[in-house]
Amino acid sequence: MQTEIILYIILAGILALSLALFQYIYRSKKRDKLSWSLTFLRFTTLFSVLLLLINPKFNKTSYYTEKPNLIVAIDNSESVGFLEQTDNSNNFVALLKSNEALNDRFDIEYYKFGKDVGVLDQLSFNEKQTNPTVLFDRFSQVYGNSIAPLLMVTDGNQTYGNDYEFGFQKFKQPVFPIILGDTINYIDLKIEQLNVNKYAYSKNKFPVEIIVNYNGNEDVTSQLILTSGNSTVYSQSVKFSKEATSRIITLTLPANTPGVHSYKATLKPISNEKNTINNVKNFAVEVIDRKTSVAIVSDLLHPDMGALKKAIESNEQRLATILSPSEFLNHTVDFQQVILYQPNDKFKSVYKALETMQINIFTILGTKTKWSDLNDLQNDFKQSITNQFEDYQSELNLNYNSFIVEDLGFSDFPPLSTEFGPLKFSVPIDVILYKKVNGIQLKEPLLLTYEVGQKRAVVMNGEGIWRWRAQSYLNDKSFNGFDNFIGKIIQYLDSEQRKSRLNMSYDSFYDGNDNVVMTAQFFNKNYEFDTSETLEITVTNKDNKQSQTLPFILKQNNYQVDLSGLPAADYQFTVRSKNENISKSGEFKILDYNVEQQFLNANVSKLKGLATKSQGTAHFIKDSEEIVAQLLKDERFATIQKSTKNVVPLIDWKFLLALIALSLSLEWFIRKYNGLI
Repeated sequence: MQTEIILYIILAGILALSLALFQYIYRSKKRDKLSWSLTFLRFTTLFSVLLLLINPKFNKTSYYTEKPNLIVAIDNSESVGFLEQTDNSNNFVALLKSNEALNDRFDIEYYKFGKDVGVLDQLSFNEKQTNPTVLFDRFSQVYGNSIAPLLMVTDGNQTYGNDYEFGFQKFKQPVFPIILGDTINYIDLKIEQLNVNKYAYSKNKFPVEIIVNYNGNEDVTSQLILTSGNSTVYSQSVKFSKEATSRIITLTLPANTPGVHSYKATLKPISNEKNTINNVKNFAVEVIDRKTSVAIVSDLLHPDMGALKKAIESNEQRLATILSPSEFLNHTVDFQQVILYQPNDKFKSVYKALETMQINIFTILGTKTKWSDLNDLQNDFKQSITNQFEDYQSELNLNYNSFIVEDLGFSDFPPLSTEFGPLKFSVPIDVILYKKVNGIQLKEPLLLTYEVGQKRAVVMNGEGIWRWRAQSYLNDKSFNGFDNFIGKIIQYLDSEQRKSRLNMSYDSFYDGNDNVVMTAQFFNKNYEFDTSETLEITVTNKDNKQSQTLPFILKQNNYQVDLSGLPAADYQFTVRSKNENISKSGEFKILDYNVEQQFLNANVSKLKGLATKSQGTAHFIKDSEEIVAQLLKDERFATIQKSTKNVVPLIDWKFLLALIALSLSLEWFIRKYNGLI
């Protein structure tokens, strides 16, 4: 307590005592017991009231005990069922729940995981991907400030995400892998990896790289066969031995006709081979007629151009080249689209060439844009020259209707810099992103599209989108979101389709373990995004003609439907709006591949390495009682006593109010009884 407060309390006591003595001793001239009693009661009342006015604060300490947490995470992927470990997993959970000593010692939390992690309700062992690293990402946030050892019940076979043997480091807790499976080595041939580009170009050849592995001690010979439909397109004999356990086979296949072409790579099984599923791998290639070449024209160096180039070329159908204005003029015929980055007076000939070529343009403006020149070089938009710059954040326009734009969290992206003041357009525009300053949306476009006759154009009024690509990676651990966003802009500039009230976004084919998610946007007659429409998709298997109809779910600025449960096949689909007679049809393919069925054993060495590095121990599932005994004996996981210190003001002490009421009541009663009032 501060010295100043103590002095106030002393003064309050002196003042309260002085007033009480003045009233009942000095004025009455009496020194009997009654006067002293009334003096004490009046002093108590006055001193208590003054204390409440001063309102000193006191430290209040409370103590409590905290049991350590025990996190139990069960692998819910298909590989557990394939290794015949489902009963062992369920029995282990039942054992932990029934052990009273363990439940008294720990607060036990149960989770299941596959590609993602969730609270354990029921184990289905139907997850198509396994990502143990997600456990460490989530639990490091939830249990970062407590004792929380992790029991990870898994076969250790990872099919998705960053390597968990290194990802555990952020968790900072002991990990106890409970190993599902055995260490027996079976004779096995396996197509370990197949590398092929997603796209190929008509009348060319595309490369295929196949990595095949052998697990065994004897010399064996197999046959690698590639088929497309009923035709064999490649065949090669492959020999293995105890020393030569891996082969890399490289070949090229012709891309003669446009469209999606499916292939199957088969490594013929040998005798006594336990798992033949991993001898087969399906793949597909989409053959396209041409490659879109995009010129990024600029007279300066800026990281934005590198970010644009990487985003554009993430789609193998596109090629981006960074050129100066003079270099572009020498190669105009090589490009189908042009990105003009912060034009200046050196772009005069470029604009004349573009006017002649009649190709679509993506213009990016910023602090280095020479508006005194650009205002004269084109007539679509003008900017008042202020020689002042402003940073603008962005906000997505949910009613944008030219193509589907998914919200990447634009409002939280770093700001872009450009000339202060609005752009004035002489043509109708469609806004993708609005400017936002200090959380307030301005009715000024930051990113927009427009059409003049048969020509399309995009304008981004701000520099610094390289930060957007970096932020997208920080948010999602992947550049895909930003790259797809730029890809849709390039696709818009490459497309000759007119506006449609129903827009679809989907891929031509999906790998067997991919999430098959389609998105759609529906607009009313004024081309405003309609959130009240009901969309349905009818999907038909082209082989057995079976159909099913599923509803779309509204999610932010688009409709989505998840078709991930469909088996591998060729499909036709039709999307219809229920309230209006509008529909759109298409086709896609799901390839037959289950990565969870590629394993023969648990990854024992990796799980033991994880245990050692995290200061835990690994156990096989058959040693369940031993696991429980070790947890109960481990002194690192003791119940601890903690304290909390709270600052409590005196006004919160209710007994002081009761004391004031009691002293006043007693004083009044004694005076009344003795005839003093």
